[in-house]
Amino acid sequence: MVKCEIWAKDSIFKADALSKAHFSMDFELSRTRVVVERTGQNSSKVILKDIVGKTDNWPFVVVPDMLGEYPLTNRDWRRILGKLIFELVDPDDDEGDSKKYCPSFRSLYSYFVRKQSDNAFTTPFQNSSQQLTYDTQVSISYLLGLDWTIPQEWEYVRAREKTLKELKKAASEGALGDAIGTTAELRTELAVAERKHSALKDQVGNFNVLPEYRELEKEASALTRQLNQLANENTLDRELISELEASLVGEVPPSPDNLEAMYREVGLVLPDTVLKRFDEVRSFHDAVIKNRRLYLNGELQAAQNRIQIREREMQRLDTRWSQVMGILKSHGALEQLLELQAELARHESNIQSLRQRFAAAEQLEGLKSELEIERQQLHLRLRQNYQEQEGVLKQAIVAFEDVSKALYEDAGSLTIDTSTNGPSFDVRIHGSRSKGISNMQIFCFDMMLMRICAERESGTGYLVHDSHLFDGVDERQVSKALYVGAEMAERYGFQYIVTLNSDQVRSDAFNGSGLTHYVLPVRLTDATEDGGLFGLRFN
Repeated sequence: MVKCEIWAKDSIFKADALSKAHFSMDFELSRTRVVVERTGQNSSKVILKDIVGKTDNWPFVVVPDMLGEYPLTNRDWRRILGKLIFELVDPDDDEGDSKKYCPSFRSLYSYFVRKQSDNAFTTPFQNSSQQLTYDTQVSISYLLGLDWTIPQEWEYVRAREKTLKELKKAASEGALGDAIGTTAELRTELAVAERKHSALKDQVGNFNVLPEYRELEKEASALTRQLNQLANENTLDRELISELEASLVGEVPPSPDNLEAMYREVGLVLPDTVLKRFDEVRSFHDAVIKNRRLYLNGELQAAQNRIQIREREMQRLDTRWSQVMGILKSHGALEQLLELQAELARHESNIQSLRQRFAAAEQLEGLKSELEIERQQLHLRLRQNYQEQEGVLKQAIVAFEDVSKALYEDAGSLTIDTSTNGPSFDVRIHGSRSKGISNMQIFCFDMMLMRICAERESGTGYLVHDSHLFDGVDERQVSKALYVGAEMAERYGFQYIVTLNSDQVRSDAFNGSGLTHYVLPVRLTDATEDGGLFGLRFN
C-alpha cells in the first residue's frame, strides 16, 4: 500500500506514459471488500469497481451506474473513508461553524502514511510543514481519544485574535481611525446627536402646514417695508421740526439802536426828517418777522400732524404684522416640512452610523479582554479534560516509552501538557539532537499511535514508513526499528509496511533470519535495462 497524490500536477501518474492508465486497489474497508480505481487523466473521480459486503454503515447510499460501477467524487470518497476508518462525523451532518477546524480524513491518515514531499519526517507531531497549529492539536487529540473540540475552539479564538490584530493595525495606520474612533469620543458625539435628533423630531411632530403660508409671508414682507418707509418719513419730519423750532427761536427783529448804529458806522447821520421813514422800515421788518413765524408755525404743525397720522398707520400695520407673524410662527409651508423631514432623516442616518461605529469600537476595545478570558476558560477545560482522561494519557505515555525502550537503553518520554495556546506535545529521547535520533522520535510516535488505534480497533489497520524516515540512522538501528515494528504489528494485529532499499538493512537482522519472511515477492530494481516502475524508467 503506497499513498500517492494522483491529483498533484507533478504526480508520476500524470506523466504521458501513465496518464491514461488505470490503477486499482483491492482492500478491505470496515469488513467490506472494495476494489477502487483511479486514473491520472481523470483524477477528480474515484470508481468503485466492486463491493462485497454491507454498506449500511456508509455515510450515504452508493448507486451503481449503467456499467454496474460506483463513480464517486473525491469528496464523497473521503467522506466514506473518514467515516469507516476513523469514525468521523459526516461533514454534511454538521451545521454552521461546527464544520470548521474539525479532524479530517486527510490529516489523520497522513500520520499513518507520511510523505517526504510534505516534509512529514521533520517532527513527530506534524504530517506536513504546512500543517497549522489547530490541525496538529485537533488531529493528535482525536487519535489519542482526548476532547478535540477544545483545540477546535482554541482556533476560533486565534481567528478572532488575528482579526483583532488586523483591525488594530488598520486603526493605528489611520485606515480605520476615522471610521471607528474611540468609545469615549463616539459616546459624546452620539449623545449630542441624539439630543439634536430628539429636538428635531419634536419639531417635525408639532409642525402645522399652512396652505396660505407663502401669501402671508409676502404680506409680512410688504408690511415690514411699509413700516420701515413710515418710520423713515417720521425721522425726516422730526428733523424738519427740529429745524423749524430752531428757526422760530432765531426769528427776532433787530433793535432800532442796532439799526442806527449800523447807519452811523457807514458814515451817515440820519436827519430828523428821516426818522419817520425809519419807523416805517421797522414796522415792515416786524411784519416780515411775524409772517415768517406764522409760516414756520404752520410748517411745524403740518409736520407734527403727518407724524401723528403715520404713527396711527404704523400702529395699524404693526398690529397686522404681529398677527401675520404669529400665524407664520405657529404654522409652516409644506416645503419647510419636507426640508425638516429630510434633515430628520439625515440625523437618523448619522445616529445609526454613530451607533454602529460605537458598537464596533466597544467590540474592538473589549474583544482583547474577552479573548483572554476565553483562553483561560479553555485552558481550564483542557486541564479538566486531562484529569478526566488520565487513563488515556497514561496509555499513550506508556506506549511511547515501551517502543523507545525497545530501541534504546534509556527509554524516551512523551509529554502531553496544557498551555494557554492549547495542547502541548513533546518527545524526548537521549541524544535527540542527531538526525538519526530525531527520526526515531517519529518512529516511536507513529508506533504509539498505531498501537493505541489497534487496541481500540480503529484507524487504518496499517502503518507505512518511507525510506526517508531512516535517513541518517545507522544500519544496526534501522534493523532494530524494523524488528520492533514487525514484532508490534504481529502483537497488535496491524500491518507495518516499509519501502526502502534492501541494502539499508543488515543481513543478520531479525536474529540472523534476514528479511526474507517479510519482503513482498515483487521486487523493483534498476540494475537491468528491463527494470523500473510499471515497466518504465523515469528521469
